[in-house]
Amino acid sequence: MTLPRRSFLAGVGAVAVSPSPVSSATNDKRIIVGVIGPGGMGSNHLRNLVKRDDVTIAWVCDVDRERLDKAANLVDSETGQRPQSTGDLRHVLSDANVGAVFIATPDHWHAPAAILALDAGKHVYVEKPCCHNIREGRLMADAVKRSGRLLQVGTQSRSTDCVSEAMRRIHDGEIGEVLVAKAWNSQRRGSIGHADPADPPANLNFAQWLGPTPDFPYQKNLLHGVWRWWHAFGCGDIGNDGVHDIDVALWGLNPDSHPKRVACFGGKYFFDDDQQFPDTQYAQFEFPPDKSGQRKQLLFEQRIWTPYTQDGYENGAAFYGTNGVLICGHTVGWRLYGPRNKLIAERTGQADLVAHHDNFFAAIRGNAELNADITAGHRAATIVHLANIAARMGRVLNFDPKTERIVDDVEADALIGRTYREGHFATPVGV
Repeated sequence: MTLPRRSFLAGVGAVAVSPSPVSSATNDKRIIVGVIGPGGMGSNHLRNLVKRDDVTIAWVCDVDRERLDKAANLVDSETGQRPQSTGDLRHVLSDANVGAVFIATPDHWHAPAAILALDAGKHVYVEKPCCHNIREGRLMADAVKRSGRLLQVGTQSRSTDCVSEAMRRIHDGEIGEVLVAKAWNSQRRGSIGHADPADPPANLNFAQWLGPTPDFPYQKNLLHGVWRWWHAFGCGDIGNDGVHDIDVALWGLNPDSHPKRVACFGGKYFFDDDQQFPDTQYAQFEFPPDKSGQRKQLLFEQRIWTPYTQDGYENGAAFYGTNGVLICGHTVGWRLYGPRNKLIAERTGQADLVAHHDNFFAAIRGNAELNADITAGHRAATIVHLANIAARMGRVLNFDPKTERIVDDVEADALIGRTYREGHFATPVGV
């Protein structure tokens, strides 16, 4: 049964969200922030944000009361200032003092929450993938443009010095012209098992968690964290860990558009459980000729049942140039080889979340450009979504990079977007 709007709002009240000035919230001293979804990856953000002397955490927001209280207690114990707590993000967005928000919700809330925040005059840091589907990515880009606010996507490799050096070497031509890049996600995941619909726990506002998603039954292997294996809420492991490596692969390959042709084959070869996305996935993307007429390819491999590494790295990206190859491991480092496999250079280094935060706040203050803006985030997410659509369809897809639609395939093109709960306040404008 679809939850009526009045029932959804019961207990929290209707909160008006309107654009607000942010000059007082983004002054030279402290930026006032709210953290929406402070569990999981959100807790990593929170633990780093409380250490900053240029940030005040004014709000924490979560639909799970236990996670909400834990987040508020953390901020209080580390800073001596207890933030306001809420289960409804509109309370955060209606506070004119808040200049920026961190969004670390499940994927199905990324775009709706980010668009609401941008239109309320807030700068946004949103976790990867930035959107649940391709259409939402475009709507996020539109919201950034009309709001004049900044949006940083949580692909922190973009701010990691070790990875940046690797990209500089590639772009400077040290391995020649890169014609093909490959990203992979090779690790051993656990089974989510099977479960039946059940009543949600008392500490969870499940209707609020669903948000603009149509009604869906709760079951114990749906959250927390497990939502990423369900079509309605996540994007599979390609959108979880894989998108980091896809983003780096795109960064080095440097195509000037989305791909035009996609093939992806895969499915559940290993796990017998409720997850709906492939545990085995091989995707190939061909890009239109660039301005010089050069064609390029991107490959993606996923095996989330392998307790061993690939090319020395569990997750990574390889760049195949005409004079050499560079292999980059996520949060590990990279190695650059020349002709005859001669090792020319190498470096180790971990992904730097703090540096990504630094870049976001510096950009808000006008002292830097964003390292992972919506353009980069939308391109990486589009690769994720096209791979998943092609795997579900089991056939080659032709994609129009300009219109961002799948051509001559009505069934596949329907998966470019999604259905929303009728009348829900968070349904993105323009869907």
